[in-house]
Amino acid sequence: MSCRAAGRRPALLLAVSVLAGVAANAVTGGLAGAFELPVDTERSVVSVLPVWPDRPQGGPDVPPGLAPEGSGVVYAAGGWIVTAHHVVETALSIAVRLADGRYLPAELVAADPLTDVALLRVEADLPPIQAAAPPRLGQPVCALGNVYGLGLAQSCGVVSALHRSNGRFNPIEDFVQTDAAINPGSSGGALLDRGGRLVGLVSAIFAGGGDGNIGVNFALSQPLLARVADDLIAHGAVRPSDPGLSAVSADPGEPPHREAVRVTAVAPGSAAEAAGIRAGDLLLDWDGRPLRAKRDLAAAAYLLRPGDSLRVGLLRDGRHRAVELAIPED
Repeated sequence: MSCRAAGRRPALLLAVSVLAGVAANAVTGGLAGAFELPVDTERSVVSVLPVWPDRPQGGPDVPPGLAPEGSGVVYAAGGWIVTAHHVVETALSIAVRLADGRYLPAELVAADPLTDVALLRVEADLPPIQAAAPPRLGQPVCALGNVYGLGLAQSCGVVSALHRSNGRFNPIEDFVQTDAAINPGSSGGALLDRGGRLVGLVSAIFAGGGDGNIGVNFALSQPLLARVADDLIAHGAVRPSDPGLSAVSADPGEPPHREAVRVTAVAPGSAAEAAGIRAGDLLLDWDGRPLRAKRDLAAAAYLLRPGDSLRVGLLRDGRHRAVELAIPED
């Protein structure tokens, strides 16, 4: 699987897996966001070549529907590479192809299906990609990945939206939305700023009536990727920091008639209780990030690390309040 798409159907939003057969879109993500990446950026992005059960290897000669090639990003020194979990989930073996044409065997070391991140390792000294500053709406970005198994290719656009958590591809989502053209083979590739720094890990496309790129594409945010990848490297699994509260999406048909997250329970002795959060509170923002639905809170909480401290804005008895939430050290 090299890219995932979601398409609109009457009165229903479906998340579907797309293997290939998607027409390339040469217009979407047009010239307004185009720029030249640093010449050495390709050294930090690789093609990921999984061998799947009963399916031929990817590339331009593979029949439609059976093109499993994907992309990956060199995350840390020591041969650590991150990719999309759906690219390698069922692979019998994995290799990576470097920009200089070398092929290397890769080991699937760990994965976090909740965020669709997989961690690979190769025996090579590859240059890790650098993290970008927090992106801005309208900021030019370029996607770099192994489109259709043809090799690394660049498409450019802008940042269309931030903190998307309602794509419903993964249980935990913190997506940067972009109109940079993304097609099969791009999954696990890099969304980059002008300096070739990582804005996000390419994850999925949102399709309309068909399965093609329509300029609504998603990359896992760099902060969430770092949160997951650091734990996968250190512990082999993500160790979430639980703030100790349960919540649901607020009903906008009830007062105060707005999007928010309503707290239903607070665990005794938890960080949420220590912060003064109570059942019935409406959570409005999390360290400046708007909370419009339960999925927003799930993503924001997943980003927490031991020792983090942040401001939570809430509404209680019609009054706006701000509390400090502190996550204990390990």
